[in-house]
Amino acid sequence: MSNTDIEIVVEDPTAPEADSPAVASTGVVDVVVSLLLLALALTLGWDNWRTGAAWDSTGPQAGYFPFYLSVILGAASLYGLATAFLSRKEASEAFVTRAQLRRVMAVFVPTLLFCLATQFLGLYVASFLLIAAFMRMVGKIALWKSLLTAFVFTAAMFVTFDIAFDVIMPKGPLEAAFGY
Repeated sequence: MSNTDIEIVVEDPTAPEADSPAVASTGVVDVVVSLLLLALALTLGWDNWRTGAAWDSTGPQAGYFPFYLSVILGAASLYGLATAFLSRKEASEAFVTRAQLRRVMAVFVPTLLFCLATQFLGLYVASFLLIAAFMRMVGKIALWKSLLTAFVFTAAMFVTFDIAFDVIMPKGPLEAAFGY
């Protein structure tokens, strides 16, 4: 047997279970996303028609190009709906299982909380908390390593953006206490 015939299999101990029940089917997700995009297209089309979607003496009005982009989006949404209703085989397949959704939510929820925390604590404190929490909870890394890495990264970000390049970033009460 040559070396090229050797197959290396690596198992992921954190991989979701293969027998996890489905949360949503592909068909349902296709229909819901297509309906949401169609609603967005109708809203944008109506608003741009109201703004002005024709030509006047100086050229196209403000809503001309966005209106036709919303028409294209609406057509694509209708095509997506038709495809979702016509493809019965794919519609019954699982889009996401419970275990997969749990892994996605383990990233989505902290990221959403980071966005909310940025409004009140500022970018740097929220970044520190996000990095430290991810390293500790998701990566299972030692607390001192998580805190040290989060501090070094946040400090490097502060020096780079606020001091070196003088970029205005969202600040919170901690930065205000230090005069920034």
